[in-house]
Amino acid sequence: MGASEEPAGTDPVEQIYDLALPQVYGYLLTRCGSAAIAEDVTSETFLAAVKATREGGPPELSVAWLIGVARHKLVDHWRRSAREERAFTVVGGAVDDPWDDELDVDAAHRALQQLSGNHRAALTLRYLDGLTVSEVAGVIGRSVHATETLLVRARAALRRIYGEGSDEAGSDQAGRSRESSDQEGRDDG
Repeated sequence: MGASEEPAGTDPVEQIYDLALPQVYGYLLTRCGSAAIAEDVTSETFLAAVKATREGGPPELSVAWLIGVARHKLVDHWRRSAREERAFTVVGGAVDDPWDDELDVDAAHRALQQLSGNHRAALTLRYLDGLTVSEVAGVIGRSVHATETLLVRARAALRRIYGEGSDEAGSDQAGRSRESSDQEGRDDG
């Protein structure tokens, strides 16, 4: 064993992994509604934890700390997705998933998925994670006023999408959601 290697079982991430994995994955899965995304973001979370411990470590490696990292990684994922969606729209137009009216929870997840990344992040942090508006603002890197405005627009967009039952209305809403998201970027940037 080299001088820089730790003996097996002393790595703090390895020690907490079995306990934290189902909690971090479950946290992410309920917020993004996609097993594939939850798996990817869970991986990113644990990679960030390994990096943090090698660079001097977090104040205390715990499940709560890992869930905080997961929250930030999910916001990063939504931001990347929003950028990719905007780029795709510019290149060739967006493709919307058809509306499928099975269960209210499923409909809510689908409606949430149709929102822009900024809207999804704000609503998830505020209402699923229970953060205050100022805490949401800190996580997404906006002012409190801009975050309040974003939440109002996100709630309105979610209500419209959730209440609409046709693909045509959903496609129209997706366009309006992107336009308002683009406008917010210009207003807040």
